[in-house]
Amino acid sequence: MRIPLGRVRARLIALLPSGTDLLEARRDPRRDLLAGLTVAVVALPLALGFGVSSGLGAEAGLATAVVAGALAAVFGGSNLQVSGPTGAMTVVLVPIVAEHGPSGVLTVGLMAGVLLVALALLRAGTYMQYVPAPVVEGFTLGIACVIGLQQVPNALGVPKPDGDRVLIVTWRALEEFAKNPNWTAAAFALAVAAVMLIGARWRPTIPFSIVAVTGATVVAQAAGLDAAKPIGALPSGLPAPSLGFLDPGTLGSLLAPAIAVAALAALESLLSASVADGMTVGQIHDPDRELFGQGLANIAAPLFGGVPATGAIARTAVNVRTGAGSRLAALSHAVVLAVIVFAAAPLVSKIPLAALAGVLLATAVRMVEVGSLRAMARATRSDALILVLTAVATLALDLVYAVIIGLVVAGALALRAVAGQARLDQVPLDRGDHSAEEHALLAEHIVAYRIDGPLFFAAAHRFLLELAEVAEVRVVILRMSRVTTIDATGALVLKDVVEKLNRRGIVVMASGIRAGQRQVLDSVGALELLCLEGREYATTPEAIQGARIHLEGAGVLPALPARTSRSVSGETEETVG
Repeated sequence: MRIPLGRVRARLIALLPSGTDLLEARRDPRRDLLAGLTVAVVALPLALGFGVSSGLGAEAGLATAVVAGALAAVFGGSNLQVSGPTGAMTVVLVPIVAEHGPSGVLTVGLMAGVLLVALALLRAGTYMQYVPAPVVEGFTLGIACVIGLQQVPNALGVPKPDGDRVLIVTWRALEEFAKNPNWTAAAFALAVAAVMLIGARWRPTIPFSIVAVTGATVVAQAAGLDAAKPIGALPSGLPAPSLGFLDPGTLGSLLAPAIAVAALAALESLLSASVADGMTVGQIHDPDRELFGQGLANIAAPLFGGVPATGAIARTAVNVRTGAGSRLAALSHAVVLAVIVFAAAPLVSKIPLAALAGVLLATAVRMVEVGSLRAMARATRSDALILVLTAVATLALDLVYAVIIGLVVAGALALRAVAGQARLDQVPLDRGDHSAEEHALLAEHIVAYRIDGPLFFAAAHRFLLELAEVAEVRVVILRMSRVTTIDATGALVLKDVVEKLNRRGIVVMASGIRAGQRQVLDSVGALELLCLEGREYATTPEAIQGARIHLEGAGVLPALPARTSRSVSGETEETVG
């Protein structure tokens, strides 16, 4: 098959930065640079913590924040998005590290980046809008629980137990702490988390994460507390780009994890960009370009030893709240972090692991929007069920399975609700100026049914059962002008109904078939049956007149003078179109 290279080239050009981005960055650079500095201060402990939690070390988190943060800022689809290592991605990476080691994580990140670029070229970003809100809320709640549980070993100052299931690891860590309690580490973690949570309520504009971490580091160094284990030495700069981690022989076994990482990166990044849009006036992100930027970021980050990255909701929210107006803010945040890597690595290496665990514990708590969860749970039983199932699956299984389960359950419940909207109502015929005798004959031999709503696979067989019960009539009129959609299953069931009624000697006539429904009806042979001997009509009054003529010709009704068309009782007849 010949690949349309010209179309691919045009698509790539459309995804690249434009002159508009540069103009926006020049509007108020001072404000953007200040916002970038603020975000960098907030992002530093998070990048270190998520790097440690991923299993690749604090330096991997910093490398990701610098490299992925800069590329996503330049090439992404949002002016306000801040990208880097996130807790949700860490949850996915831990089992990959356990099974394939650090090189497997780097390879997965590179493969996921390629997949994200492909999704951008295929315009897949626009489909994000179809993810139901209960799935997103349940997903976020589950991630918050997993992030919090992952910090338990470092918060308690015990070695991380073996295992890739967070519940099992947490339980083993608690058992180890009960045998050899490390109250110093626990105190550091709780103190940092408390300062962040209380400070955020008292002065939201102050970066209490960096204040708490700095205080904990000073206390640990001044008191010489061996129980407050530091994160360890960091390289004074980013490593040279390398493909030494890439083993072509492992690509097949890493495809499934790469798909999971790409799916999570797409979901979290587009969700974060949507949140940023909602916090501002006039900002609208480009979902396909956002996927493209995240793809490039994830291709580059592993080359410098970084882990897979996504858009970060918390850092993006800080960026918006501090007045950022262009992508210059996110870019400057990455530059500030790079300066820290080169100039302050010895100081950063002295931060206690328990302090970083406290930062992530507070982050997990702040991820849970109680008001939003309460509103979602009260909306409908279906929404509450989807939210709970997604959250439990995130905690017990993994993130990708959780989203799949949430989407499948949401889809099934939505189909059930839509199918319940399809109705088959018998419509009484208006007496008008007919005599009582003629009306009795019409009521006995002609019946009109109006089909409302969708006639598709989830509702079609119920429709068949209802219509197949028709008895003691000679003509059935199907009013189809209110059928909103029909698929192949619905068309086949309709054909089956017509054939069964015809075998019983009942003539079926149709009215109001829409132009958009004719193709699917014709494809299965149903249209031919409905149009047999001119039995299809534009309106129901014409179909009623045709039924009378048929019954008169069959000798069921006596021939009467020509009548005028009459409407269906209590309604104005709809016409096609």
